[in-house]
Amino acid sequence: MKRDAAHIPHAETGSYPLRAGNDVRPLVDGEPAFRRICEAVEAARERVWVTVAFLQREVQMPDGRGSFFDVLDRAQQRGIDVRVIFWRSPEQEEEQPGVHFSGTGEERRWLDDRGSRFRARWDTLPDFSCHHQKSWIVDAGELDEVAFVGGINLSPASVVAPGHAPREGGDVHDVYVQVRGPAASDVHHNFVQRWNEASEREKPDGVWPPDDDGGDLAFPERASAEVGEVPVQITRTVLRDRYRDTTPTPGGVPFPIRDGEQSVHEQYHAAIDGAQRSVYIEDQAIGSPGIIAVLDEALSRGVEIVFLVPVNAHPAFVRARKNEKLAPFFEMLHGLGRFDHFSLVGIANNHGPGRYHDVYVHAKIALVDDAWATIGSTNVADRSFHSDTELNASFWHAETVRSLRVELFREHLGVDTAALDDLAALRLYRERARENAMLRGRGEPLRGLAFELDPVTYGL
Repeated sequence: MKRDAAHIPHAETGSYPLRAGNDVRPLVDGEPAFRRICEAVEAARERVWVTVAFLQREVQMPDGRGSFFDVLDRAQQRGIDVRVIFWRSPEQEEEQPGVHFSGTGEERRWLDDRGSRFRARWDTLPDFSCHHQKSWIVDAGELDEVAFVGGINLSPASVVAPGHAPREGGDVHDVYVQVRGPAASDVHHNFVQRWNEASEREKPDGVWPPDDDGGDLAFPERASAEVGEVPVQITRTVLRDRYRDTTPTPGGVPFPIRDGEQSVHEQYHAAIDGAQRSVYIEDQAIGSPGIIAVLDEALSRGVEIVFLVPVNAHPAFVRARKNEKLAPFFEMLHGLGRFDHFSLVGIANNHGPGRYHDVYVHAKIALVDDAWATIGSTNVADRSFHSDTELNASFWHAETVRSLRVELFREHLGVDTAALDDLAALRLYRERARENAMLRGRGEPLRGLAFELDPVTYGL
């Protein structure tokens, strides 16, 4: 049954409008995503601009392209304006050394030794809040402008092939989305706003190269031309008092960014509130009381829901389990389990008799009614919704959403659901996950990857 997504509202309170006329291409798992991103970088004629959160220097791009830095250096050496916004966090560097490129003295000497001359600025946030955006904008402002929005970290465990065959060094499931058309200009606008007001830009160690970071950028004056039929809206989380420039995006209105932005949070609530049939979510976290509440309401009106999380819960979730003050939240989570049409799920591959290779789910996506989806960097957690810097692309297009659902379910279930509607597909997912939970309990091989988790014991 073909449906539109008119029943799912767009966000009203953010910097960027809902834009018609886009082309959207979801990219499932790190190897295909970074292969496509590298192809775009290699085809760039003018500009490559990137926002980075977590980064391990040794990460290798697909097909022998070398490291992230090799890809950028090659582009800069052929005359492309390459700029990167890195997140600086001394607290994070101390807690997790080696997964972050904060511009330390050693890192700057390393850049100098390798002759890297791409331009960079560092940006920081208070305490442990994170500049969490992971975006690429290629040939910003040109006719063939293309943007990539998602949550995939630049780490060896994340640049993996679909299917998640057992491998050494960990395995991460994640998603990006390629956007062409008017909405790409909003990713362009976001980069300019962050670049021009990067917190460390006036510090001696806050830019690269030390003698020429390229200066400030002009905001886009016009939106890219329409190239498709997909409505897209770019949404964000921006902390209050982080940025001040209210220059509007092309065709938009000035937004009081100094007050902060929480349009991703608004969009998640609106989409789940509007759900009529099905909600499918993949996320590293299930840590927002507000989202748990609207999921409960959706389940009460009969909506089918599957929520995919890491088998081994995020450390912050595990710590929260021990906090008695958070007991009401976990009671809410436990309550979702009273609905037979809800499943909390993890994914794993067989790794020998009675052994399983758990796959870490790092994706931040949601699909509603086979008609609307969002892909980005934002976790279903209050920190992501309110204090970290995040970027998502939401799209209202049944054909694209359904195709993404079929691709994901083929990977996780080993079954082609192309002939099924969203309700039948989610029911099959739940059935297979419950069957696999029993098989795993007996140490037997799983059928596909997905198996059900217990909301009451998850994270304990």
